[in-house]
Amino acid sequence: MRRERCCSSVKNKNTLRSPGSPKPKQRPRHLKQPKSRKAQAKKRHYRIRNWHDYNTALVQRGSLTLWLTQGVLQNWRSQQCTGKRGKPRCYSDQAIACALRLREVYRLPLRATEGLLRSLVALLGAEVPIPCYSTLSRRQPGLCVALEAPVSAEPLHLVVDGTGLKVFGEGEWKVRQHVTSKRRTWRKVHLAVDQKTGYVQAAATTNNSVSDGQMLPSLLDQVTQPICQVSADGGYDRRTCYEAIASRGAKAAIPPRRGAKIWQHGNCRAERLARDENLRRIRQVGRAKWKRESDYHQRSLVETTMFRLKTIFGAVLRARSETAQETETMLRLSALNRMTALGMPDAYPI
Repeated sequence: MRRERCCSSVKNKNTLRSPGSPKPKQRPRHLKQPKSRKAQAKKRHYRIRNWHDYNTALVQRGSLTLWLTQGVLQNWRSQQCTGKRGKPRCYSDQAIACALRLREVYRLPLRATEGLLRSLVALLGAEVPIPCYSTLSRRQPGLCVALEAPVSAEPLHLVVDGTGLKVFGEGEWKVRQHVTSKRRTWRKVHLAVDQKTGYVQAAATTNNSVSDGQMLPSLLDQVTQPICQVSADGGYDRRTCYEAIASRGAKAAIPPRRGAKIWQHGNCRAERLARDENLRRIRQVGRAKWKRESDYHQRSLVETTMFRLKTIFGAVLRARSETAQETETMLRLSALNRMTALGMPDAYPI
């Protein structure tokens, strides 16, 4: 009993505080979360080998002559005869795409884009007409924009994933404070990126009700070059995705979902499925080792591309119609490929 009293007295002495001293700050229980394994692991630091070249490429991104070239000025006027009634178009699709790409790169309104074009043409001394802001707004929906990805001599290793670009709705802070708002809409952007070079090889824009796996066959149809491997997350674990990859003669690096079952057992006469072979290998060596063997971790490079897209051009679409939003997204991706062509960092861990 004496020991219990002594301990209790010591505990009471430690908890006593002077009346003017502030209360010790304690974090609420619902905010205390155990550290995950990723948080406990040390973050790896990297160093860039080609810093001088990469720094020069970053500077060249702001050059106006990168986006308004002499070839665009030569093909500024439209030579196309539609055969329809009315006055023919004065500006070519290449001129409209150049103006709208300038708008996306420098994040300008349509009227400011018109002013920028007028000043650029005056400085260059070119005698070409400038489209007004209403013409740019009217020509944007349905404009055909190429991704401008160079042709590779080797088969492509495509990493595929999707992300969302917000159309309208409240900001993240207000949603977190006052629960989700009723009017929040996104457009999903599905990307297929070359793992080696970082170029966007295929892209598609849909509403937020379309899943990632539904768009993989159409993404592969856009790629005309040979494909050696397609890496994607578990959301692409579908028969249609495996069939589309097998039709291109490529290897599928898609982790089966937790609790997955064999689709076609070994005693069947048909050819074994790639998905079943992945599942058997995972059961033998584990999921972590299978990811290293299949080079699955390169899939994170498509998330790097999505981060670059939202950091450079923003995470919000300004167009209101779906066709104009698709054009706006393709303009951003084509500009991103042009920035990638200037130079990318070559990093190594230290």
